[in-house]
Amino acid sequence: MLGPLGHIAALLAYLPRRHAQAATDAATQRDLAWSRSPRAGDLPAGLELEWLGTAGFRLHYEGRHLLIDPYCTRISLGDLLRRRPVAADPRRFGALPDPLAILVGHTHFDHALDVPALARRAGCPVYGSASLVQLMKANGVAPLAVPVEPHRRYEIGPFEVRFVPSRHSRLALGLWTPSDGELTCEHTDALTPRAYRCGQVWGLDIRVAGVRFYHQGSCDLVDDEIRDGGVDYLLAGIAGRRFTARYWQRLLGRLEPRVIVPHHFDDFFRPLDAPFGYSLNVNLGALPDEIARVSRDFELRTLTVGECVRGARPGAGAAR
Repeated sequence: MLGPLGHIAALLAYLPRRHAQAATDAATQRDLAWSRSPRAGDLPAGLELEWLGTAGFRLHYEGRHLLIDPYCTRISLGDLLRRRPVAADPRRFGALPDPLAILVGHTHFDHALDVPALARRAGCPVYGSASLVQLMKANGVAPLAVPVEPHRRYEIGPFEVRFVPSRHSRLALGLWTPSDGELTCEHTDALTPRAYRCGQVWGLDIRVAGVRFYHQGSCDLVDDEIRDGGVDYLLAGIAGRRFTARYWQRLLGRLEPRVIVPHHFDDFFRPLDAPFGYSLNVNLGALPDEIARVSRDFELRTLTVGECVRGARPGAGAAR
């Protein structure tokens, strides 16, 4: 793993070739597209998975929707730098359906900013950390917050969910996690982007329709908290992976996933209706080789923002 000076050198080397890197990333994303997999329709019939951008996903089964870290508002980089309060913009929610519940892996703004507004609209519970409870309280929807216990099984309609203690990657040159600690704001007028403190980080273990998903929102883990492998679909955030030693070896060795679906590689300062862009030096193009160095037994599949994949009905192809 690189030290701080190595991370600075890598960033400086990236800047003059960022356009070429984006082209390589786009080619990799196309090559690994879920629709190109020979088993593209292998989700169970009636099950849907949609990438909402950043670390956000929607799972649908039996008429019920579950949201994970939904983030549609997309504040600008200027909002972050100016340190002014930011608020959810419900106009950006589009056709996102009201969920049965919302799961929150941690409370940085790009995972949690839209959660209170979506929960208020749907009147649904939100599961997460003590920081999530405080965020809901500041937004006047405290009764909808459910503070979770590690490894406890939560039955949410057709979904069975467990929260696995995890860690956030040290994005600041490998030295610390920006906006670490607990979210403490009492009122929304103090909720600047940096006030969205990380809080406890969770990996999300979700079972539905006989398959198992594992959502890894940030690139670090508490190894011994992952107690069993055999995951079908690992929804793996990849931003910040270079700041964590032996990240893939540790994570994949514990989870043993059949399919890896990378996410959190998009530029989340761009509106969802703007042309797609890649996060700073995320290097999606390097991902296949990184995974292959651990094992070639894992299949990689990518989604585009807003793409929904569905299980094939008997005798039918995968629906899109």
